[in-house]
Amino acid sequence: MQYLKVNGTQLEYRWIGPQPAESPTLVFLHEGLGCAAMWRDFPERVVEATGLGALVYSRAGYGNSDRIDLPRPISFMHDEALLTLPRVLDMLDIRDAILLGHSDGGSIALIHAGGAEAGRVRGLILEAPHVFVEEFGLRSIRAAGEAYRNGDLKQKLERYHGTNVDVAFWGWNEVWLNPQFADWNIEKYLPRIKVPILVIQGEDDQYGTWRHVEAIEDSAGGLVRSLLVRQCGHSPHREQPEKTVASVVSFLHDELGFEL
Repeated sequence: MQYLKVNGTQLEYRWIGPQPAESPTLVFLHEGLGCAAMWRDFPERVVEATGLGALVYSRAGYGNSDRIDLPRPISFMHDEALLTLPRVLDMLDIRDAILLGHSDGGSIALIHAGGAEAGRVRGLILEAPHVFVEEFGLRSIRAAGEAYRNGDLKQKLERYHGTNVDVAFWGWNEVWLNPQFADWNIEKYLPRIKVPILVIQGEDDQYGTWRHVEAIEDSAGGLVRSLLVRQCGHSPHREQPEKTVASVVSFLHDELGFEL
């Protein structure tokens, strides 16, 4: 891991494959309980299959990045998409990017592509993105809180987040369950996104339904390719890695014109 200081906060990151001057860059944006390490070997598999470079980083409060003060603000995804991510891309001189976001990371990718000066973004690859708040997903978030307090979820996450584990978990759990977050909705950003989008959704996703995919299909300003992955929950890259890598390669070749 290497470290990058953004607005006074140290973020861990790793680079895989070619540098930005040599190749477009896949930018991996992790889920609400994730970090750079929790992608496991998926970034390496995508780089091997595509020949593109990859940036994988942990947001503040996750993994080995600097801690944050809780509670996270309701605007945390907007802040990441419109303030932090552009700074990260600038500091690492990434001018030709494909954003690959999972869950909250997928939502951050959508906000960035629809709300920032996103001319450097060539396409979006989204796993289980959230576009609005559903009671269906909130039930699973409440259940996760119970598993963290009384089960083994804290121990599982501690392997990746270390001393950040409570900040990572409660910073995610409490903001999603905050009554003020109930009206969170990013549909207004979708028509502004003109680049191709791939959406990958697990059939048994416990945190979101196909309604999010339909919203993106209906409102995005560019081409949308969607994939429903059978026998799969919230994390297609972990639960069905071969299908997920194949869908990414196909999208990059067919819709973005890469010779892979």
